[in-house]
Amino acid sequence: MRRSRKVKILATLGPSSNTEETILQLFEAGADVFRINMSHASHDMMRRQVERIRSVERSVGRPIGILADLQGPKLRVGTFAEGKVELEEGQIFTLDDDPTPGDANRVYLPHPEILEAVEAGHRLLINDGKLQLIAEKSDKRSITCKVVAGTLISDKKGVSLPDTELAVGALTDKDRADLKAAIAAEVDWIAMSFVQRPEDLIECRELSEGKAYILSKIEKPQALNRIDEIIELSDAIMVARGDLGVEMPIQSVPGIQKRLTRLCRAAGKPVVVATQMLESMISDPMPTRAEVSDVAHAVFEGADAVMLSAESAAGDYPVEAVTMMNDIAETVEREPTYAGIITGQRAEPKQTTADAVSLAARQMAETLDVASIVTYTDSGATGMRTARERPLVPIISLSPRIETARRLSLVWGCHCVVTEDANDLDDMVLRASRIAEAEEFAKPGDRIIIVAGVPLRTRGSTNMLRVARIGGERYRDLPESDD
Repeated sequence: MRRSRKVKILATLGPSSNTEETILQLFEAGADVFRINMSHASHDMMRRQVERIRSVERSVGRPIGILADLQGPKLRVGTFAEGKVELEEGQIFTLDDDPTPGDANRVYLPHPEILEAVEAGHRLLINDGKLQLIAEKSDKRSITCKVVAGTLISDKKGVSLPDTELAVGALTDKDRADLKAAIAAEVDWIAMSFVQRPEDLIECRELSEGKAYILSKIEKPQALNRIDEIIELSDAIMVARGDLGVEMPIQSVPGIQKRLTRLCRAAGKPVVVATQMLESMISDPMPTRAEVSDVAHAVFEGADAVMLSAESAAGDYPVEAVTMMNDIAETVEREPTYAGIITGQRAEPKQTTADAVSLAARQMAETLDVASIVTYTDSGATGMRTARERPLVPIISLSPRIETARRLSLVWGCHCVVTEDANDLDDMVLRASRIAEAEEFAKPGDRIIIVAGVPLRTRGSTNMLRVARIGGERYRDLPESDD
């Protein structure tokens, strides 16, 4: 099965999609990667979902990626004697280290790291910003605040800190246990929540031991201050627009999405656009026009993947939501303006042999009107570099490692095939030609471009580009004189 689009679809599993039958339907509708939200999944539930996805993978004969999304630190206030209180704008309200139930004047904040870090002038947003406080003073044991917007606060509501960098890592004890279980279950991607700084990635990478790629979710303004470093240390980035829109002015999120998409494209790192893309399809069979435009905008920008959250996890129409997202993406990529927009946003290549070869492959593909670019990749780097160029022809990524093929299922344009390593250059051309034809990306007489590293089976050695012609029963290199 081949997709008729280059952008990938990441679908979240949940109560509406926790059976093997539904997972198969979601894959057939267009899902390329499945997300397991560890905020709601136990280890046993996660393992069952992985087993179901792998069963579907075997039945369809296509590599399918799995992303385990870690919960990250959840910051919440304590409880109230009456369960909730009504405040007044302009009044003083205190968050402190006293565990007794709260009232209209104060509430327990069970996070000493917040009490120590918040300074006068910092904002504290409660319950997704519905209640907004501003700190007037702090003595490391309590924060005296003024209520500036909203009035209602109730038990265990979440706290967001757009102005405060906490001196704690992004991994909690729960995250460490979840990460260990996810690695043991052989998931392909680990998503880190609430990344603030590059250092947050170090522990996650050490614990994953190279057995999964690391995706950093950008949902805090502190991360934007060091975004270049975070992108450099991450294998992929997610524009997590939900929390980002709470901690920053919501009108700034579209511009941030566009900036992060272009930064990731320039760096050759996959970028996922997430949150509320088809939100109305949680309860309705059709999205709004604005939601369709939102998905289309991400596709036009060249995002590697677009994500469904509650739409596929808990909604009434999970398969319809994936089908709609697939239809939107296919329609956008057929638009006459699409090629010009994608081309106009290309970044300058890095000064490496691998990037020069990938650039040359894309340029030759456009000049020679080839059917596809075939990349041999062990780690996935060659496939990602080729995708960075956003060629308008399909990319077939061949790898001897199923793990690599699964990881590349998140990458723009990569159609992944697991195959044995080529024995020599002639076998490389023969194998690439046969697979391009078998996967219905080329037919006899078409030309393909082959990108690989020589010596074969040497990681990080992308240095070869070859043009070949699909020759039916007889596969041969394209003569230099052929134009």
